[in-house]
Amino acid sequence: MIMQDKQTKWTIFAERLMKLSKFLACFAMVLVFFTPAAIVFGDEITSCQGVVHDQQGNPLAGVFVELKDEPYTLIVTGPDGAFLLLDLPVEKPLSMSVHKEGYFPVFETFSPRAGEKNVKVLVLSVLPPEPLQAETVAAGIGQRQPVHIEADSLSYEQDTDTYHAEGEVIIRYAGNILTSDSAALNSKTDEAFAQGQVVLKSKQDVMSGSRMKMHMPSQTGVLEEGQVFIAETHFYIKGDLIEKRGEATYHVVNGQATTCDGDAPDWRLTGKTMNVTTDGYGTVTHGQFYAGKAPVIYTPFLLFPAKTERQSGFLFPHRMSYSQDKLGWDLGIPFFWAISKDMDATFYQRYMSERGFQEGAEFRYATNSTKGVLYGDFLNDSKKITETSGNLSRDWQTNQQRWSLYWNQETSFDPTFYFRSDVAKVSDNWYLKDFTSYNYFLANYSLDQTNPFKRVAFVGDEALPSLVSTLRLVKSWKLFNLTALVQDTKDLTVASNDGTLQKYPEVTLTGAKAPLFGSPVNYEIASIYDYFYRGVGQKGQSLDINPTLTLPFNAGDYFQLTPFGGVQGTFWWRDDNVDDGLAKMGDREIYRVGANLTSEIHRVFNIGGVGLNRIRHGIQPEVTYMYVPHPRENSLPNYVGSLAYVPNTLQTLQSGMPNYAAAVTEQNTVTYGLTNTLTAKYLDKAGNAMYREFLRFKLSQAYDIKAAAADTLPLGTERQTFSNIALELDFKPVTYFSFSARNQYSVYTMNWYQANYDLGVSDWRGDTANVIYRYTQTTGTIQNAQTNQITQNGIEEINLLLAAPVTKSLALNLNFKRDLLNGRNIETTYGFTYKRQCWNVGFKYGVRNTIDTNGVVKPDDTIYEFQFAIAGL
Repeated sequence: MIMQDKQTKWTIFAERLMKLSKFLACFAMVLVFFTPAAIVFGDEITSCQGVVHDQQGNPLAGVFVELKDEPYTLIVTGPDGAFLLLDLPVEKPLSMSVHKEGYFPVFETFSPRAGEKNVKVLVLSVLPPEPLQAETVAAGIGQRQPVHIEADSLSYEQDTDTYHAEGEVIIRYAGNILTSDSAALNSKTDEAFAQGQVVLKSKQDVMSGSRMKMHMPSQTGVLEEGQVFIAETHFYIKGDLIEKRGEATYHVVNGQATTCDGDAPDWRLTGKTMNVTTDGYGTVTHGQFYAGKAPVIYTPFLLFPAKTERQSGFLFPHRMSYSQDKLGWDLGIPFFWAISKDMDATFYQRYMSERGFQEGAEFRYATNSTKGVLYGDFLNDSKKITETSGNLSRDWQTNQQRWSLYWNQETSFDPTFYFRSDVAKVSDNWYLKDFTSYNYFLANYSLDQTNPFKRVAFVGDEALPSLVSTLRLVKSWKLFNLTALVQDTKDLTVASNDGTLQKYPEVTLTGAKAPLFGSPVNYEIASIYDYFYRGVGQKGQSLDINPTLTLPFNAGDYFQLTPFGGVQGTFWWRDDNVDDGLAKMGDREIYRVGANLTSEIHRVFNIGGVGLNRIRHGIQPEVTYMYVPHPRENSLPNYVGSLAYVPNTLQTLQSGMPNYAAAVTEQNTVTYGLTNTLTAKYLDKAGNAMYREFLRFKLSQAYDIKAAAADTLPLGTERQTFSNIALELDFKPVTYFSFSARNQYSVYTMNWYQANYDLGVSDWRGDTANVIYRYTQTTGTIQNAQTNQITQNGIEEINLLLAAPVTKSLALNLNFKRDLLNGRNIETTYGFTYKRQCWNVGFKYGVRNTIDTNGVVKPDDTIYEFQFAIAGL
């Protein structure tokens, strides 16, 4: 009765969830397509799709979903816990069994409805520990693992030490389950003979057929008229006779292999004989490749991948594109080399009809202490080009040797001591402009640095202004951190890199905030030593020491007042030969004092119930006062300003970034801000709590006391004592909606100085819409001397990214970028992806307008890109 009650509750829950999902699906389709959602599924066959969860809502993989009635079906769920049952009879009661080892099974009877998607959400509960005497045990002498047998009738033949089972036979051995109509188990030889609807489940893998002979300890044997399903690679093997020669090795007679579900796969390999190793490759004799029912290719011998581990071999050419202006036809066929378990390599052969062959190699390695990747490519570029873009111009009438290099490595000597390299180099300033549609840096870009083989932290396209390479050695203690680095910067916007400052090296020592000799006063320190090098201009050494003292004071729960004070000393030595009449060494001292006042008030609103339980509204006011007297400066070299930076709050708020190069001047400012937050508390049915801050809204501004007290003003200027108002907004009330803003408002022009908005909308089907708006106030224009074309130097752009799954297989996408300020389309890309269960194809068409820094629009570059992939190959 308890199990029936639980099952009834879960059934009611599943039915309600099914009704809600149907409503949301229709609603989302109306929003995206403005057409009735029913047209999406109107022509589909009667089916049942669903997902299996545990009690915590996590999807369950390896669950057996079995239809007992005709048509008999057995499906194993994948990592997402989903299953799909096709070709179901209409309005006929069907018995479905859902089971997984370690969980209570679920049995349901349902009748599919014509023209509808029958949706089910099933929940499995964990079984309690099994009692030792719960099952009949047949154990032979010397047998290492007990064998459990269940059947309608069970007999024992003493002479041969054989158990005979008839009717609904279930044999369990070492986590494996064998079911059949009848079976015999010989305890002397550990062999099982089964016939009639034979199914052997081993972990997530399934063998099924009419007759089977199996040696239980080694899991080797022969299966007649059978099929093998290998869950890890979603691989199906069928044959008249399947011989299991090892844990992951099969020999098949008159067989076929595919990764497609169903009796009529979209593609399959057939052969007279097959040998398949699931951690390597398969071989086929007299093989044919079928697309649907049509034979496409015949080969007397074929090697194909059926691997769960890395294996050497050619990778499928997953992309092909055509660029009308830059690259021509673009096709790559990589070759993968599994050197050892700790290292591998990929060799990239890329052909571009407008430029030639590009050879590239990627070497990856991983040990307990070191993980890294080294990549390089080379191209003898044959394209003849004459053009000018901003400060750059080229006249290439002969072949150009072009290359790129990337090296990322992290070595941990111990948890507090590590080395990291981030090296990115290109042969010329035009490299990323020419290969902006596809290059190694773009293909491996990731904001998430957790993947040790995908750590490119910049977007390597034509908009990138510079490439920065660093070698870094870091040592940490409880209160101190020491970092030594070498940094090389390549400015991609200038013809010569000789004037760009390089750090050869930089050593930084920082001390965390800690009590001073056990007193209420806290101290922290930051010190930096640099040797600045460049081929042309001033260069030399610089040492910056910056200790700070703070004295936090808490007035109960009302507010916290933190006065602070510090001195920043900068010492420099030049070693260049520039004869500019300035001193070759000197120093500067900067004193600063101030205080920070913060508080918070909040209120909790009790919503009650399961789901959204409470909302906490917090209000956090903050005021900071900063005073910096006019510093004593002694002929600073122009490289010191980039190092000895004292935060200028007013300047930072006005421009959006600190002005590192400007000399430090007297500062007397008050900065104030107000932050509102809304935090939600959610409760599940078990009472577990989850918190999410779904709204953060902050306003801040600075007041310049020095500017307000100035006796005189420069001619033609007005007194401006207030900075721009800075606005920050992050709003994510539900999973499928997010909105953020980063704006600045001028209180003198009464206009937005900057406005940046990001809006993201999605739904459970996978429809997504992202709108990105960028605006910076125009302060002037640029006129091209040759064309007299005028371009405004502000920014007003809008980016639109849309993705819509029209059906479960077909998805459309659009990427549109427009320069609203100058009335030009920057980029327009249309594409689609068609996905089947075991293959997918994609196409993209795009037009890119290139605009140089002088406002000249270059000819459109039209791009066609084709992508194709077959699961398992």
